[in-house]
Order: sequence, then structure tokens, then C-alpha cells
Amino acid sequence: MDLYTANAIKCGEVTTRNYSTSFSLGVRTIDRKYRPAIYSIYGFVRFADEIVDTFHQQDKERLLEDFRQRTNEALDKGFSTNPILHGFQWAVNRYGIDREYVDAFFYSMEMDLHKTEFSLDEYRRYIYGSAEVVGLMCLKVFYSDREEEFEKLLPAARKLGEAFQKVNFLRDIRSDHSDRGRVYFPDVSIDTFSAGEKDMIENEIWEDFRDAFPGIKALDREVRLGVYLAYRYYLELLRKIQKEGPENVKSMRFRVSNSHKLLLLVKCYLRNKFGWI
Repeated sequence: MDLYTANAIKCGEVTTRNYSTSFSLGVRTIDRKYRPAIYSIYGFVRFADEIVDTFHQQDKERLLEDFRQRTNEALDKGFSTNPILHGFQWAVNRYGIDREYVDAFFYSMEMDLHKTEFSLDEYRRYIYGSAEVVGLMCLKVFYSDREEEFEKLLPAARKLGEAFQKVNFLRDIRSDHSDRGRVYFPDVSIDTFSAGEKDMIENEIWEDFRDAFPGIKALDREVRLGVYLAYRYYLELLRKIQKEGPENVKSMRFRVSNSHKLLLLVKCYLRNKFGWI
């Protein structure tokens, strides 16, 4: 079983590296003892996301429900023949991750199957389940045996997940609408998306980043670099988006180049090493 579990965790690592160079780079900067669980969490999240966003010729509702049932079975039994789910259940059970986070995540994935417009309450609930709880799962891995510190860092972790997801919404506003018919921002129409609406969303994201930053500074040094690197990466994305008008945001795909990512890594490493964060 040790070999099987190690192989399952490796599947999560391969999935992370194949799907996200920026996230996998961040994971490699945290202490080795935490990496297997973080890879396993990302692998699980990515597979669920693929069901709702990629498998267009399949019965997505049935596939997602089956994935949910298999996940719950794996969590209950401590085993799955699906290596991604086996790795995930290992992380959840090993670190005492709250099952409510898993339920909230699936609720948001279900919303993606049916909803194309979101009220403010639905928008907030979607962000909580699709992004905030993923950050909280990772935070629990870092602080599984230190509940008081976990609770203290929880609000900032939620704000960071919220900021990341809103940047994703802005970056992907064109593809979400054209490929999936979705607009996540409440009371925003892609056809009339204005500079004023864009400014309002960006200001809201800056506030989320501001509220999250003290929590990043308070993290243990052995995990802080990876989180700080992700923070700086998303700030760069937001700055790129801010420089463009709403029409360009609706027509362009924003990214941070690999060379810029490496430069950010060096800067973040030095700031973390010398306590300049």
C-alpha cells in the first residue's frame, strides 16, 4: 500500500506539472514534507474542473456526480482504485482536512454545470467553494497540528483565494463567455462591459490582496515563499489587465512570461530569505 499511495501521489504531481507551470513552481519552493499533499489536492481539483469545463461531448452532470460519489467513498474507506482520488483521500485523512471544504467545492462545480449568470450571493458562494476552500485545504496541511494558528490565518487565506479567483475571472472573461456562456461578475454584461465596471472590480481585488498580505507575512518561513510567489504572480497578472481597456480585456489572453516568472522567483526568494516581505 505504501508503494501504491506513493504512486498515486506521483500522479497528482504529474498532473500539477502538466497543467500549471506557475503552481508547480510554487509548490517546489515549499518544504518537501508538504509537497505530496499539495500535489494531491491540486490533482483532485484539476480533474473535477476538467469534467465541468472540458468534457463537452460527455454527460458532465453524470460524470461529476460519479466523481463526487467516488470521492466520498475514497474518503470514507481510505482507499480508491482511482490514483487521483486515492492521493486526495490520503491528504484529507492524513491532515484532518474538513469534509465541509470538499462539499463546498463540489457545490461550486455543480454551479458551473448550469449557471451562466450569478447573483451577488451566488458569486460569493461560488468563489468560496471553487477557490477559498482550496486555499484552506492547503493551509490545513501546513498547520494540521496547530489549530489556533490555523484559525488565525484562515481569514487571510480566504481573502487570498478570493483575489486569485477574481483575477482568473477577469483574465478569462472572454473565454468564459464565448466558450461556456458564463459571466461570473454580478450585474455585468460582456456586451456592455465598461471601464467603470472594470475599475470597480480591480479595486475590489486590490482590497482582497491588501487584506490577505498580513497572513502571508505571518506564515512559517518553510511555506511562505511558495504562497508569496503565487501572490506576486497574480499581482503581475492584475497589473497587466489594469493597463488595458475593457475591449482589450474582452479580446486578449493575459499571461506572465516564463522569464518573468523566473525573475519573480529570484526576487521573492531574496525577500523571503532576508525577511523583506
